[in-house]
Amino acid sequence: MKKQSLIKGSLILGISGIVARFLGLFFRWPLIMLIGDEGVGYYQMSYPLYMFFVAMASGIPVAMSKMISENNAKGDINRSFQVVKESTIIMMIIGTGTSCILFLFAKPIINFLQWDQRAYYSLIGISFAPFIISIMTVYRGFFQGLQNMTAPAISQIFEQVGRVVFGVGLAIVLLPKGIEHSAGGAAFGAAAGGFLGSIYLCFKYYKVKKSYGIKTIKSSPEILSKILMIAIPISLGATVSTIMSLIDSILVPQKLLEAGFSNQQSTILYAQLTGKASVIVNIPLTLSMALCTSLIPIIAENYILRRMREVESKIDISLKFSAIIGVPCMFGLFFMAEPIMKFIFPGRFDGVDILKYLSLSIPFIIVTQTTTSILQSIGSYVLPVINLFLGCVVKVILTMLLVPLIQFNIYGAVIASIGAYVFTTILNIVSMKIKLKTKFNFYDNFIKPAYAASFMMIGVLIIYNMIYRNSGSNSISCLLSISVGVIIYTISILLLKVLSFNEVKERLNRRKNK
Repeated sequence: MKKQSLIKGSLILGISGIVARFLGLFFRWPLIMLIGDEGVGYYQMSYPLYMFFVAMASGIPVAMSKMISENNAKGDINRSFQVVKESTIIMMIIGTGTSCILFLFAKPIINFLQWDQRAYYSLIGISFAPFIISIMTVYRGFFQGLQNMTAPAISQIFEQVGRVVFGVGLAIVLLPKGIEHSAGGAAFGAAAGGFLGSIYLCFKYYKVKKSYGIKTIKSSPEILSKILMIAIPISLGATVSTIMSLIDSILVPQKLLEAGFSNQQSTILYAQLTGKASVIVNIPLTLSMALCTSLIPIIAENYILRRMREVESKIDISLKFSAIIGVPCMFGLFFMAEPIMKFIFPGRFDGVDILKYLSLSIPFIIVTQTTTSILQSIGSYVLPVINLFLGCVVKVILTMLLVPLIQFNIYGAVIASIGAYVFTTILNIVSMKIKLKTKFNFYDNFIKPAYAASFMMIGVLIIYNMIYRNSGSNSISCLLSISVGVIIYTISILLLKVLSFNEVKERLNRRKNK
């Protein structure tokens, strides 16, 4: 199977991720229209537990992509298929166990976390997903290891289509029984989407397996041990990161009660933070995750072959892309928070200021993700885990101190998230400098994109206000001004020589000539 370059692989995953996120808005939008902020609050309470499973299992596909990439560099394709077999065993155990725990112990979990009892149906709905997602995760890791991102990208779209169709469909059917039942139906959409994505990936995997003439795959305790050795610290790191969301689901509603809000008000504010602002903030993070997914097998291959100049080149361009993605998204969501919220959630756009200030975290989350992937790809698995854990400690402390204060309330959680990722970003960059002795071109990689984003934002605001005064339509003004902003930003990037056309062409040609 043909390998794809870092840029091409990232673009394929990034574009599919954006399409999937766009489809996801067709899930969120009708859900918010149907059950409101309160119902979304019940849905969002269960979702971090599902994401905790995803994080817990995330080390397996990363370990797979790294090991398969290294095996292919050595020409050992049989060993790559052994990696898939052993990974499947691990993931089936984790997925089945997690589904059983969430389904059988839903009420004790809700009581322990002191959630509203009406979140029960969402937890039951989401409990079917881990078992199904575990299968899909293995095959995504296989194709990522082959450095071919097309199949994982298409599976993302299948997954999101299934989630929208079945999740929204069940939410509508169950609405007469109450918003809590409707939220439970929406939560089941994750399992339905995972099922569609898994079917597609299974078909593609067996097609590739047949093309290599592989019939029987032997078990290998040695490979199983190596997968666990790589996966456990990566999973711990991802779990610590997801714990930040769990912290919000546990602490924020409780601390809002201490600030003097009612149970219903706390649920609504929590929904505005996690069900609206965080959802929009996560859209640009799709591009950064695509970059990170493409990055690990490519750097791992070059690192094991001791091509250190190529490793440094990939690190430089990945950090540059992190800034190119993160900085304009921060500017755009900060200055256009109200028009964007009104465009996505017409009539239910409460939480504008939450989105505005949460957007400040975007560049730091993206750089944290990128630097974590770089450290993992060179075999430094424990260090980013420690850094993320320390960031998590910062978040807990700030959340507990600020949210109960009436002058901060929900914005205390926003400040805690920003503080946690700023702290983790600094630790990761320091760790990279120590491990790789790499010099960072801070001005070219971060300051120049900020200049370009400033030019973009001036143009967007002028065009938005001009069109809005003449048309009176927020949707038209928003779409046209953002479209022009993308053009202004692209031209500014090229004029400032942040990323020149020749640089991209040279890197693509270098990859083709290998």
